[in-house]
Amino acid sequence: MAGGRAALFDLDGTLINSEPRSMAVWSRLLDAHNVPYDEATLHRFMGRRGPDVIAEDPSLFPGVSWDVLLSELQQIGSAPDLPPVRPLPESAEFVRALHARGVPIALVTSAGPEWAHAALHMVGVAELFTGVITAADVRRGKPDPEGYLAGARLLGADPARTTVFEDTPAGVEAGLRAGMGVVAITTTHVPAVLQKADLIVDHLTEVDWDGIGPSGRAPE
Repeated sequence: MAGGRAALFDLDGTLINSEPRSMAVWSRLLDAHNVPYDEATLHRFMGRRGPDVIAEDPSLFPGVSWDVLLSELQQIGSAPDLPPVRPLPESAEFVRALHARGVPIALVTSAGPEWAHAALHMVGVAELFTGVITAADVRRGKPDPEGYLAGARLLGADPARTTVFEDTPAGVEAGLRAGMGVVAITTTHVPAVLQKADLIVDHLTEVDWDGIGPSGRAPE
């Protein structure tokens, strides 16, 4: 392990720009159930597992099981007119740079395993990841730290010497609660709502791995 440090990456919004598509899918589901919503409602689903958000607010889909909603989401997600999913080339470049330095890397995502592995191949970095922690691997999703702590164990890494790369407030909070340094990327959220992160960038190629310090936090 390079200097005892490790890196954990979120997927959607961090390695790929899938959030416009995701927001379109959730908006169509809400429309189908005649549920009023605004952009803030849609953002509650970003970076989190759908069942966790719905459990916190049962009024969104009263009396409808997650299995039914999941089936509807899958049907909506197959529509041909949804916004495209695009890899973030700067993020892929940064992952390759860390791997070249021998930094252990794992994925921690609120998505399911099938999408996680397919997306990593889409970005072209699947073989660089030691392992993947998905929604199926945790009991409590982000902002709970369970996923990131599992990612650190997977790599045999000390959380205090692990850096998380995220794009959502829930993900930032999860990384911080895991005792890790957190770098936020502004793909899906404005800097103002990511302020708890140790460092905020527009693209991951702006990150100086040495400059952010061994804990992932910018030097004092």
